[in-house]
Amino acid sequence: MSQYQTSSIVNASTLVKYATIVGRVVPASSEDYMKLTRLAWNFRRAVQVVARIIAKGVEANDVLKELRRMLNKAYADSAFNQAKAVVRACLATGGDPRKIEIGKLFIISEGESSRMGNRNIRFEDTNIVKVKYPYDGSWIQLKARFGEKYLSPLKELVELAKQKKVSYNAKIVFRSSRIYIHVSVPIHLYLKHFKKADARGELVAGFDLNSDRINLAIIDKYGRLADAKTVWFTEITSHGFPHNKAKTTRLRALAKLLKYCYAHGVGTVVFENLYEVKKRRFTKSRNTNRKISRFAKRELLDHAIVMSLKHGFKVLLTDPKGTTNSKEHDEAMRRYRLDRHTASAYLIALRGLNPS
Repeated sequence: MSQYQTSSIVNASTLVKYATIVGRVVPASSEDYMKLTRLAWNFRRAVQVVARIIAKGVEANDVLKELRRMLNKAYADSAFNQAKAVVRACLATGGDPRKIEIGKLFIISEGESSRMGNRNIRFEDTNIVKVKYPYDGSWIQLKARFGEKYLSPLKELVELAKQKKVSYNAKIVFRSSRIYIHVSVPIHLYLKHFKKADARGELVAGFDLNSDRINLAIIDKYGRLADAKTVWFTEITSHGFPHNKAKTTRLRALAKLLKYCYAHGVGTVVFENLYEVKKRRFTKSRNTNRKISRFAKRELLDHAIVMSLKHGFKVLLTDPKGTTNSKEHDEAMRRYRLDRHTASAYLIALRGLNPS
């Protein structure tokens, strides 16, 4: 058991700063629509071009100077940061960042508390969004639509932003003839409105996140397996399956398992610390590699942490090393007659018993 006690453990609540709320936006006029489309097209192109330039090793200052000629400073900085993220993701999946192609139109603006929350994409109210048009300094007017449950936290966010007390990142995405807005709400504000009562159970749950399933193992305070579950969604890894539909399916599966944990005496949940994984491991199977490359594990982990905090769990992250292909892993499979993914979930749960 000493190996599990000394494994690197991180309290996930210290890592998550924001939670994302998604709504729809509609331009107030045809002119606003044309302006928004032009801005999104230029922003996407800027990110794509800069990603290729970064991949060639060009100095950051030179790249930023060029970007700021195309966009205003805040848009340029956001595009630069997005391009760096695209390059990192491309390298992690074994791709060539010099050949990056970006499909959907989008705009990103990072938060600034001194600029009423955001310099370029700004909420006037829960149903009105203004987008800075950098080419003539005007504002594009958008009508915003959010689910009713999100209106209270959004209203508070808007009020605090106008007082220059908080900032929020915002992203506008064109998808399937509709336009969506993703708003990053400070996590403390999000949990204020959505958190359930603290989960006070003594059991510990370990999760193994995979492209076609999520495996759960629940243990007691002595490290004995108390329960195990697997939710499969093999259809979403098939060729041509819509990415957004796959994401929704995984999140529903995760929500189902977290709800189960909450109702069955779990107080702590543990996930692998995928933020520390520098590069994905590929196999000799082209089909398996395709599944791996399409699976945004870190994105799912972001959602997993926020969803777990909403349920009031203590959320821990553990070093993935040793949770597969180890003597302890093989022993867990034999002892409890587990498949290899559930055995990994069991070892992940053990790490949460005595975090160092």
